[in-house]
Amino acid sequence: MLATIRAQVQAGTRIDRSAAAWLWEHATDAQLQEFAQAVRGRFHPPDQATYLVMGIVNYTNICVARCDYCAFYRFPGDAEGYLLSEDQVAARIAGIISLGGTMVSFNGGFHPQLRIEDYTRLFQGLRRRFPDTVTYYEMTVAELMFVAKRSGISYPEAVRQLRDSGTRWISGGGAEVLADSFRLRHSPGKYKVEDFYDAQRAVLEGGLGSTATMVIGFDESLDERMEHLDRLRRFQDEVGGRLSSFLCWTYKPWNTELGGAELSTPEYLRWLAICRIFLDNFVHIRTSVLTRNEGALQGLRYGADDFDLPTEDEVTEKAGATISLEFERILEGARQLGFRPVHRAPLAAG
Repeated sequence: MLATIRAQVQAGTRIDRSAAAWLWEHATDAQLQEFAQAVRGRFHPPDQATYLVMGIVNYTNICVARCDYCAFYRFPGDAEGYLLSEDQVAARIAGIISLGGTMVSFNGGFHPQLRIEDYTRLFQGLRRRFPDTVTYYEMTVAELMFVAKRSGISYPEAVRQLRDSGTRWISGGGAEVLADSFRLRHSPGKYKVEDFYDAQRAVLEGGLGSTATMVIGFDESLDERMEHLDRLRRFQDEVGGRLSSFLCWTYKPWNTELGGAELSTPEYLRWLAICRIFLDNFVHIRTSVLTRNEGALQGLRYGADDFDLPTEDEVTEKAGATISLEFERILEGARQLGFRPVHRAPLAAG
């Protein structure tokens, strides 16, 4: 099997789901690095890694999705619940810009009182305040799904209203593990897998950009992980490779209902390599400094080509993530691994 997979990778042909599972269970770290770097080399110089400084603004923690792996959300009426004003969000963005940030993502969960016009009004106001200063990922696919349903409109209509108001990007956040068996266990009120892809297809067909994401380290099985990658690869084929990047990060278990132990960095790196090898129709594979800190830079040896330097994200910080603003020290870590970090434009990789 190893010789067959090596021949496929060297020839630039696609491995199947069973081969990827075999690699996960039997390949050494060195073999995974070899194959992942070979696929990475189809798209990128071997010694270069791109990055940017970005922040995730959590404009509300009120959410009714009830995901058992989330430490961030509060139900409506909770004393700790909040919904930031435009002025408060603008102050957060100004802080990100002051740290060198060039991209701002928004993540606020499923707020039952917000409608599509609330989002378009907020984002238009922020763009007026910071014209041409930063790139915005103005909500996640999962949030788009919820607000469209609460507003009584279709996914294409929600996308049209956002696009016409100036939105350019909807991130692929809210995916976690895209297997219906996983969703039934942990977020049964959120959505089904094909519904997620229907919404993301509407985003792309409506002229907006989007990305792909995955979170590992819950209680998901290898089969569920592979279901996520297999369906994602097929979707990327179906949309002509329009998802600009894939980011995998790890579940943080602190202060969550689900609990559990945090995934080790070696397991994360091995899975990142599987993602790079299997997702041969993605140009960019990103490693997560937000959830793995400097350990994520090792992901550049396991096939990743890009990373963020995060300034804030309350969702992951509530669950145990720690953020360092010593960006030069982190970049020096990439250099010590043999990579030349290059600051990229926000739209270069999504």
